[in-house]
Amino acid sequence: MAETKTKKSDITLEPEEMMEAGLHFGHRSSKIHPKIKPYLYGTRNGICIFDLDKTAEKMTETLEFIKKIVSEGKVMALIGTRVQLRSLVETIGKEAGIPYISNRWIGGAITNFPMIKKRIDYFIELENKRDTGGLSKYTKKERADFDKEIELLEAKFGGIKGLTASPDAIFVVDMNKDLLAVKEARIKGIPVIALADTNVDPTLADYCIPANDDAINSVKYILEKVKEVVLKAKPKK
Repeated sequence: MAETKTKKSDITLEPEEMMEAGLHFGHRSSKIHPKIKPYLYGTRNGICIFDLDKTAEKMTETLEFIKKIVSEGKVMALIGTRVQLRSLVETIGKEAGIPYISNRWIGGAITNFPMIKKRIDYFIELENKRDTGGLSKYTKKERADFDKEIELLEAKFGGIKGLTASPDAIFVVDMNKDLLAVKEARIKGIPVIALADTNVDPTLADYCIPANDDAINSVKYILEKVKEVVLKAKPKK
């Protein structure tokens, strides 16, 4: 397979690197979603294999969209709550400077953001009080309770505490695991960007990357490309 580069894009993807990262491996053919079939090359030992030329084409289209919205100053949130991927999602979110949710999807984070914002504000206020000595007037037990509450709030809201409004788009690593996030975004008309493995309906996303969403190396390869695009596209301050 030749290097894939679109005429209108400066984003270059090499299928050899994609293959090394394992993007081409899907699930067993018995778990295939019928709408993913156009992106498949075939099966091998009962395992679905993605056509990496088509994956590269869709990934380039997706990265171009991300570049566009980020360059316009819009906010994309990264969603990935599967246990094996949490650390990776947190790392990419922090390094790219984008909001992320890695612990569990917060119901209403899109459809009822004003209520979520109140909880975020409370979390920030509690953190500030702790850091400036505002909790010193409480007993040792009460301070320990506050510390525990802050820890729980950090796990829940830490990745999105910089949000002042609903994100302009979301990037979902696993649409099966975080289907509620996809549904909320679709209700509010917010673009959904997502990986689509062979057991997933790719049409749930406005921009999909048909690829392996199980292997750490596969997801890391894709999210590193996302990070690269985001960092290059961010408006200079």
